[in-house]
Amino acid sequence: MAKKKQAKAKEPITIRFKKLANGNQSIYLDCYVDGKRTYEFLKLYLVPETDAQAKAKNKNALQAATALKSQRIMDIANGKAGLQKANRSKVLFSDYMKAYRGIKQAKGRSEEHAKQIDNLCNHLHAYGIDKVELSDVDKKICLGFIQYLNNTDLSQGTRYKYFSMLISALNYAVKEGYIPFNPTNQIKNEDRIKRAESHREFLTVDELKSMMATPCKNEAVKNAYLFSCFCGLRISDVRALKWGNIYMDAGQLRIRIIVKKTNRELVLPISDEAKAFMPEREEKQDDEQVFNLPTLPHANIVLKKWAADAGVNKHLSFHTSRHTFATMGLTAGADLYTVSKLLGHTDVSTTQIYAKIIDKKKDEAVNKIGALFK
Repeated sequence: MAKKKQAKAKEPITIRFKKLANGNQSIYLDCYVDGKRTYEFLKLYLVPETDAQAKAKNKNALQAATALKSQRIMDIANGKAGLQKANRSKVLFSDYMKAYRGIKQAKGRSEEHAKQIDNLCNHLHAYGIDKVELSDVDKKICLGFIQYLNNTDLSQGTRYKYFSMLISALNYAVKEGYIPFNPTNQIKNEDRIKRAESHREFLTVDELKSMMATPCKNEAVKNAYLFSCFCGLRISDVRALKWGNIYMDAGQLRIRIIVKKTNRELVLPISDEAKAFMPEREEKQDDEQVFNLPTLPHANIVLKKWAADAGVNKHLSFHTSRHTFATMGLTAGADLYTVSKLLGHTDVSTTQIYAKIIDKKKDEAVNKIGALFK
């Protein structure tokens, strides 16, 4: 006799939509717990998908709703939000990681960051951590995961990134009271995965001048990229930049933003060179965006074609504008600490990568002089 298929357990929370009179759809959570149904309206909306911008807006709204759903499910797993913090660690580590991903996305982290957490979760699953409770994640398990990563075909940089993300996830668990301490803090430095020697692609001054002189089929991409070359902002912050973030202070144009990646405030002076690539404000309101950019993949496609037309034979992405700003600043004589603050780095050691690039260029220059006399 054939066995009956086991019914799949339904999730206690479902994302639903309510059509509004203006054609939009309001996103809400349908929560069914212990025989009781409640609804939570999220103040998130889907709009008619008339263009790429509307599609992107809907995608972000759905991602935020999914993040909130994950958080609510974890609250239920923690004891229907009624347990003391000391008991929160009983949640499965795999469930905690899913919720952590959602929380980070709800706080504005990029879709790419969410994908990286997904990749980390896939490797944690392959390592066999699915049935382990958060409270049982200890030094031995973390060392085992390091060994697992080192036995994969992943690059040094990717292994370092995944281990760093695990550290961040456990730090957040400590901060929120899920666990008393981060077990990775007990791992000796020599046993940790080391950061790979980093390569930072950037434009030389001559290459930058060539890019500036070369037409680009998307002027918004060109202006935003060159603007970033002269101020160092990431594309996520350039995309989010609004006219209300820009102000004049004692004759100096400045930007005040909350950085997407770190969620920290950053105040930047804007040079005349950077200002030259900003569009005219005209009658734009404070809450309107300065640059109207396509998606990052499309922007990078435009950038590569533009670079090729300019005769720049380098593997460029939008982020190379930030590298260009850092290397130009250090080459011009700015000190490491100042450049670090302009980039919004939380640790000056991150900025030292650019200092190594400049030192290498100095070595090459000296060696070229010596070669003239051989």
